[in-house]
Formats: sequence, structure tokens, C-alpha cells
Amino acid sequence: MTATSAHPGRGASPRTARAINDRLALRLLQEEGPLTAGQLKELTGMSRPSVADLVERLQDSGLIEVVGEAGAARRGPNARVYGIVADRAYVAGLDVRIESIGVEIADLLGRTVARAERPVAAGTDPERIVEDGIALLTGTARTAGAAALHTVVFGAPGLIDPGTGRLSPSGALPAWHADFVDEVRRRLGVPVLLENEANLAAVAEQRVAAAGPDGDTFVLLWIGSGVGAGVMLDGRLRRGVSGGAGEVGFLPISPDGALPSAEDCDKGYHGLVGSRGVCALARAHGLSPGSGADAESAASAVRAAVAGGADAFLTELAERIAVGAAAICAVLDPGRVVLAGEVGEAGGDVLAERVGAAFARLSPLRTSFHVTAVKGGPILRGAVITAMDAAQQDVFATAP
Repeated sequence: MTATSAHPGRGASPRTARAINDRLALRLLQEEGPLTAGQLKELTGMSRPSVADLVERLQDSGLIEVVGEAGAARRGPNARVYGIVADRAYVAGLDVRIESIGVEIADLLGRTVARAERPVAAGTDPERIVEDGIALLTGTARTAGAAALHTVVFGAPGLIDPGTGRLSPSGALPAWHADFVDEVRRRLGVPVLLENEANLAAVAEQRVAAAGPDGDTFVLLWIGSGVGAGVMLDGRLRRGVSGGAGEVGFLPISPDGALPSAEDCDKGYHGLVGSRGVCALARAHGLSPGSGADAESAASAVRAAVAGGADAFLTELAERIAVGAAAICAVLDPGRVVLAGEVGEAGGDVLAERVGAAFARLSPLRTSFHVTAVKGGPILRGAVITAMDAAQQDVFATAP
């Protein structure tokens, strides 16, 4: 556990000092997990009577509760262990793709209580998709005992306008994405936030997986149906003026020198390492990703290549990925690139090592390559973390 200032709130009025101490205790309980009053005293530097008053206040307000006992091996009564009341509020994260909608419901500490997914068939009426999506969200919440959600966070592909908080129009993405977000805002009447999917994966990577002195600066390169990047610099997610930081699918990189357009990135980096490009490359090397060209078909081909030692295919795929990574790193120099998305995860350490080797031939920058450590839905996990942070900020503000 990390020690904090020995005198929080010094110099403030009694009421302000109590508020500062309460926020500090709640933050410690969030970061460290359940603690005894003695541990809170040690970490905050407050006196024993002050900690006793603090615990009583937070219990009376319904923010913390006794979750166990400690000290069974010592003489005297056991010490009560206090934790945040996790069911004080529930949040939802959504991963909205072109072909599916995923939902995760979590408590105030970000612990998953339910997950569900619904496929979206090509040609489905957009209004029907929105209705089905809302039913999926509300039904999953009710099943988990969380009918009243505090905050909802959407992850979706594309540019989110920082001024309006809405998806910017794009001919390459379906219009129902924006309609879905708007309708949830209208019907649920709770805070609804929208974030780019790769950005949310980067949030999950930073919170769940990143460690060490370089853990707060990295680029997450998402390779799936499309390609995108989450840029985390000095612990802050960078979105750019128009919300387009990380839209690396538009990098003017292609096998034949063709250029993307403002409306279509198929002739850019997206076409080179997106799922269609990966599936075409696999077929050219005699591999069979099946008849599809979606993210799972591409991931399946990569997994088969790793298992079967298809060196030529993996080497060429790594070279393609490295070209875009070199362009990104030439501008940002993050020192660390995390490969994520269906293809990035399927390639694992084998692909990451090959990308690192190809990168070293292209760039003098010291850059390490890693496969994401967040398995099983990093976009949903990032959405839940973002929703949890927002809910905690609001709920903890009610501390007396």
C-alpha cells in the first residue's frame, strides 16, 4: 500500500477538512481494496478519533460497509474491515460494432455482474437494430439486478466530435450507431458517454495491464475488422482537436501506392492490415481463412499460421504492421506499442516479436512491442472503467 500525505486537509475549515479526508479514504478503499480503521489511520496519517468519525460518517451515508474481519491470529477482538458499497450504483459499457452489439453491466467497483451480445445481421432495418440494442441493454441490466443504471459508456468506431460528443458522419460506418446512442440518452435519462473503441481499449490496457515506469505512455494498435490506435501519453488519453488522434487507418500506406480519401480508408493502412487485407494475404500464402473477410476470419487465419509455423505469411503480415507502427512512432515516439484487436491478440507474442524485428529494420527508435494483456473484450472493459470513474466521481461527491 502507498503512503499518503501525513496531514490531509491541514489549514482547511473543519467541514472542508472532513470532505477532503472522506474523499481520500474512499480513494484508498477504491485503489487498495477493503481496509481496517488502523490501516486507514496509517495511510492517511489521521488520528484514531478522526478515522473513527470518518468511518462512521461514510457508513451513515451508505458509501462504505463492514465486509469482513482481520486479525484472527492476534489477541483481543478482530478488527473490522471496511469496503465501498459496490451495489450503491451500477454502470454499463457497450461495444457497438458494425456486426454486433456487446453489453457489460458492472457495479461501482467495476466488477462485472452480467454480459451479453447480440449479432447484427446485414440488411437489418436500422430502427429495429436500435430497438433490439436498447432491449439488450435494459434486459441485461434487469437480469443482473441493476435496473437503474448510473452511467452508460459506448465504444464505437469512428470519430467522436469533442464539441458535440456525437459520432462524426462517415460514409463507411452505419448511421444507426449515432441513433442508438441518442435514443439511449433520451430513454434512460442518465449520463451517456461516447468514446472511440480503440481509445477504450487503451484505457483498459493502462488500468488493468500497464505497469512499470513506462506504463503510462504507449500506443495501442488495434487490428481487427479495421485498424485504429489509442494514444496514451503521460497517463492521459489523447483524442486530438477533432477527435481523430489514432485514426491510423487513413495513413497513406498501401502496397501499390494508392491513396485513401477523406471518406474511404480502404486504400490506406486500413486496407493493408484490416481484416480484408489480412484474409487476402492469407489466401495468397496458401492459408484458408474461409469464405469470410471479417475480423474473426482474419484472426482464425493468424492463429492457424502461428500454430502451423507459416513463417512467410507471418513475416509479411509483421512487415505490413511495422510500416504503420514506424509512421506512428516517428511522430509520437511512445517507446511501447501494444498489439490488440482480434488479429493482434491472435498473433500473440509470436507476431509481436516479428513486428518488433521488422520495426527495428525501419526505425532507429527504441520501441518494444507487446500483445495486449487485456483478454476477452478490452473495449467493454475500457467502457466499464470509464463509466465507473464517472459514477464514482458523482457518488463519492455525496460524502458528508
